[in-house]
Amino acid sequence: MDETQLPEAVWRKSSYSGEGGNECVEVAILGDSAAVRDSKDPQGGFFVVSDAGWSAFLTTVTK
Repeated sequence: MDETQLPEAVWRKSSYSGEGGNECVEVAILGDSAAVRDSKDPQGGFFVVSDAGWSAFLTTVTK
């Protein structure tokens, strides 16, 4: 999928991202799902995960 398929998306990245700002993923919350893309290549596409999948990911990485 590419960015043109989500023109209303508001992409955010972690405040923990490197000083250059391009060493992280960006996330757009889409109601009951989340889109994820590489901050180094925002035009390179994204993938979408369910709300449950995103919650499970966050639980795992914040342990």
